[in-house]
Amino acid sequence: MAAKLYRSDGVLAFYNGLSASLLRQLTYSTTRFGMYETLKKQFPSDSPLPFYQKAFLAGVSGACGGFVGTPGDLVNVRMQNDVKLPPAERRNYKHAIDGVFRILREEGLQRLFGGATMATSRAVLMTIGQLSFYDQIKQMLIESGIAKDNLYTHFSSSFCAASIATMLTQPLDVMKTRLMNAPPGQFKGIVDCFFYTAKLGPAGFFKGFVPAWVRLAPHTVLTFIFFEQLRFNFGYFKE
Repeated sequence: MAAKLYRSDGVLAFYNGLSASLLRQLTYSTTRFGMYETLKKQFPSDSPLPFYQKAFLAGVSGACGGFVGTPGDLVNVRMQNDVKLPPAERRNYKHAIDGVFRILREEGLQRLFGGATMATSRAVLMTIGQLSFYDQIKQMLIESGIAKDNLYTHFSSSFCAASIATMLTQPLDVMKTRLMNAPPGQFKGIVDCFFYTAKLGPAGFFKGFVPAWVRLAPHTVLTFIFFEQLRFNFGYFKE
């Protein structure tokens, strides 16, 4: 697939949708990370939060981030899928902001938030998988005496969290991509998209799992490693 993409569109095709991805991260990830850490600080710090509370806080943070990040997510999906379409059918957004304004102008505000339910549901599971599992795994490693609060622990915890998050979110990711990339009227809603995907068999819900993991794992590991270093040295959450 990578070789075919390189032959047909060149090396820049691998960075198609970069501006939309940045817009999505600025809205989606900033919201969920910021909310999760802020909400955790509202609880007493004399003992670690139980996992169910971490998962709940992560779910709430993910829901807010997922909704706020839906426009960027929609443009991101469309720009990345443009290379798969025949030249005559491509949307050819110049960049993320151009995509947002064109969708507003050509399809309306409702379409800009099309797939928000699916994107928000996915964000809930993604944030639970990444943030709450990262915190829990790190806590278990430190409390068991296996490791200290260091780079090794951050790497191991984030690597495991990335794998869990990919497993949790891939079925919704498949349906979200289908909903966002579908022409108007192809699906009646989430349920219709679910049954369409179910007809493809169980593997249909995990289509693209390996590329999704390859993308998410290094992203999650680097995010948490940098986050922890910023927290230790400069951050508001410095102990």
